[in-house]
Amino acid sequence: MSALHPGLPIRIELLDRKRHDRTGFDCGVPALNTYLQRQAAQDVEKRAAVVYVAVIEAPSVAGYYTLSQFSIELMRLPDAVAKRLARYPVVSATLLGRLAVCSAFKGQRLGETLLYDALRRSLAQSAYIASAGVVVDAKDKQAAAFYRQYGFSSVLGAESRLILHMKDIQQMF
Repeated sequence: MSALHPGLPIRIELLDRKRHDRTGFDCGVPALNTYLQRQAAQDVEKRAAVVYVAVIEAPSVAGYYTLSQFSIELMRLPDAVAKRLARYPVVSATLLGRLAVCSAFKGQRLGETLLYDALRRSLAQSAYIASAGVVVDAKDKQAAAFYRQYGFSSVLGAESRLILHMKDIQQMF
């Protein structure tokens, strides 16, 4: 994993609506900004997702990602992934629902840092709650290319939905 620019101490922690200032977050994608500013704390409260935030200059949020449970039909998985799984019609996975970096920190590998943190946490949790892999829904071709460079492959019939098998994640660490 590549580190952020030297001298930028980063903490990745659970979102706390009282401690983290989300109002100034701007990643350039209105839907991702709005989610963090207006919906993320509610999702945490309702246990719809767990939201992790990157803090470099407290209390501002420099980036974030969400994790939740997910299920996917085995027949939709790429053969290389499906053949490594139990033959159930539906398998459990971890959904990396959103990942965004504030524009002020673009180009400093914060997205990569957040992705590795999400993968590491997903792997650790899979020892307690079964998960075949991590699934992402890339918002565009650029995002899909970002995930593919880390080994994610497209789910059949949905080019923007990608998966990385948990054994591949384990080999990363």
